[in-house]
Amino acid sequence: MSEPMTHTGAHPGASEGATHEAWSPDGPIAPTRVSEVAVLDALKTVFDPEIPVDIYELGLIYAVEVEDDGAVKIDMTLTTPSCPSAQELPGQVEEAVRGVPNVTSAKVEIVWDPPWDPSRMSEDAKLALNMY
Repeated sequence: MSEPMTHTGAHPGASEGATHEAWSPDGPIAPTRVSEVAVLDALKTVFDPEIPVDIYELGLIYAVEVEDDGAVKIDMTLTTPSCPSAQELPGQVEEAVRGVPNVTSAKVEIVWDPPWDPSRMSEDAKLALNMY
């Protein structure tokens, strides 16, 4: 069994490497693996209802693991343990990721260590929220 692809990083706004499509003389070959970039793009469609910035740019996503069988595990946090969106955000994240081609399952685990703080936000999120 090969190692799962894992995305972690201290800075959520860091750019991802380019992805390449498989190709044959007959044209592109449909991928059978889950695209990590597509998973990250799906995460960027989920917004905290109280903050006009997506959860990825806010720095709420701590880790994404994509297994060979298409299972995706996301470790995420919330801005505070008393976040009013605590009940709905994990389900929204799972739903968004399940919509990515070749994803067989999506599971979100809420983690509190390390605690979230504004330094985890991307530069774009800080600009959008006037936090300079």
